[in-house]
Amino acid sequence: MPNPFAEAADDDSDDVELVRQSKGGNRESLERLVLRHQAWIYNIAVRMVFDPQDAEEVTQEVLIKAVTRLSTFRGESKFRTWLYRITANHVLNMKRRGGEVVPHTFSTYADAINGTPDLDLPDPRSVPVDVPLLVEETKVACTTGMLLCLDRRQRLIFTLGEIIGACDTVGGEVMEMTAANFRQCLARARRDLYHFMNRQCGLVNASNPCRCPKKTKGFIDAGHVDPHHLLFVAPHVQRIRDAAADTIREIDEVADQTFAAIFRDHPFLESSEQAGWIRRLLDLPEVRATLDLN
Repeated sequence: MPNPFAEAADDDSDDVELVRQSKGGNRESLERLVLRHQAWIYNIAVRMVFDPQDAEEVTQEVLIKAVTRLSTFRGESKFRTWLYRITANHVLNMKRRGGEVVPHTFSTYADAINGTPDLDLPDPRSVPVDVPLLVEETKVACTTGMLLCLDRRQRLIFTLGEIIGACDTVGGEVMEMTAANFRQCLARARRDLYHFMNRQCGLVNASNPCRCPKKTKGFIDAGHVDPHHLLFVAPHVQRIRDAAADTIREIDEVADQTFAAIFRDHPFLESSEQAGWIRRLLDLPEVRATLDLN
């Protein structure tokens, strides 16, 4: 699927044409427009709320807002900018979900990780999936949890600028700030996260004792990883680094250039019922009434 944050997306003629057809009531065009952006919004939402099910709800809320306001899009900005501003405003101002993980400070998160005992890996005969998948689930869950130590605005800017790789100009347009301010905010988020991981995480600093395989059994025992219901990993999955390969920027604000790659190595998630819920979305009375879909 096209990456809306790539430099090549500066020509958004495909989006504009799909918007025009959608305004005319063309349901197929509206489905294509939603599908072009749904997974990217979903992956932003996961990093804002942690739980993929909550993120799916957030994605649907964003898309309902966007679709019911589509008639207000006048082409004064790129469609990408218009849509992701709606996304940004929604995730920054939404109420916390019932199942959403409560954000930590870096200090309390370090205490929680350090309080998880180092244990041997589970017996492969005792779990329903391959043990390496459980280790990967632990890594992704733990590092995604680290993002929650950033405040919402920092987290969103880090997700846009570092994980997805939006350039400063695009990031600034989405966040309604100058490109220079976006770069400064991104630099602060990078430094805060890097300094924590450099002190705590064995993935970044080999002298740190914390290792994902050592924490996997403890994460399972504490309920943070459920072998019967993995949230983030699957045997075959696309990575953020692949989905956003044409947008990755150079890291120049921190000494270690490997720490952000950990987040770009996270799975690029897609809803298991993507097609089904898009159809349900487009069948909502408010959507059909707003666009008079055929």
